[in-house]
Amino acid sequence: MASSPAVSVPIIDTHVHLYPQSEVETHQWYAEDNPLAKQHSIQEYQTATGAPGNLQGFVLIEVDRKNDNAKDWTYPLQEIAWLRRIVTGQPNPGEGHTAEDGRDCLGIVPWAPVVLGSAELEKYLAAAEKEAGPETWAKVKGFRYLLQDKPNGTALSDDFIEGLKLLGRKKFVFDLGVDQHKRGRIQLEEAVEMIDRAHDGVDEEDKVVFILNHLCKPDLTIVNVQTDPSYIAWRTAMFTLSKCDRTYMKLSGCFSEMPESLRVRPAEEILSAILPWLAVVIAAFGPERIMFGSDWPVCTLGIGEEAWKKWRRVVEMTCHMAGLGPEAQSRLWAETAREAYKLDSRPVYKVVDLTKSDE
Repeated sequence: MASSPAVSVPIIDTHVHLYPQSEVETHQWYAEDNPLAKQHSIQEYQTATGAPGNLQGFVLIEVDRKNDNAKDWTYPLQEIAWLRRIVTGQPNPGEGHTAEDGRDCLGIVPWAPVVLGSAELEKYLAAAEKEAGPETWAKVKGFRYLLQDKPNGTALSDDFIEGLKLLGRKKFVFDLGVDQHKRGRIQLEEAVEMIDRAHDGVDEEDKVVFILNHLCKPDLTIVNVQTDPSYIAWRTAMFTLSKCDRTYMKLSGCFSEMPESLRVRPAEEILSAILPWLAVVIAAFGPERIMFGSDWPVCTLGIGEEAWKKWRRVVEMTCHMAGLGPEAQSRLWAETAREAYKLDSRPVYKVVDLTKSDE
């Protein structure tokens, strides 16, 4: 496979999870033998990425703290307090970040009890804002309530829809996490209906923006995509979801959905194997509504600390295979994220196609 051209563009990583050792046991997924059940800090993230000069920063995504079916907000608010320590440069000893590292946090997407409806969500938002303080709250760009492990129908309840409408009125985005691989096409069908209902009867400027995580987690173990009903259902859903211009897609999370034997292969082989899915996403959403995300540290499972760099390489080659020029690549790597999350302005790198010599 031909190597991708060297195009220098700024990078914003839109999907990063961080948590300190002292709070590991507060996560829903915690188990002693889980390889993720240890501290993952900014310093470790910097090591994993190699801290390239064009990595402008990241968006921190909630990590599914225990919440007793959305009724107990203790641990989600504790997560906001931890993120406040990052943003304000006030780390506790041993938490793995410095006073200066907060500038790399461009945005935050905490957990929120959207399922409880607008009245309870209003109360939570007030508590979250108080816990965050003004400097950190300014970086809160949206919220997430994972649907991938919730009962069918959760996203279609009247309370959930009203919660989404409230987020839209307050100009927060909603990060949507569903899982077609494990839960089937019903998650995609409900996502389509949920978005329609959340926008029904709402003024354009108040319609909530949806940012879809991880390609909606398709089954990347499929071999014959031409006839597989799961792939066909996923492909249909991608084009349906993309018809709404207030939906964006994260190019992220693919390692978790592919066979373990494929994860350890070179980036070139991984691209070849998952190209049918990547091609659909690019055709459906276009670079103007696609954003790069690493899903670090989840992406390291079965791969190791080279995972971030490997995924970056896969995305670079995807851009090349799709024939994306420098401006389109700038959208995918950073500017789409800046638009969708309304990230504060940072110094923008000049986009340079290094394959072209000066005239």
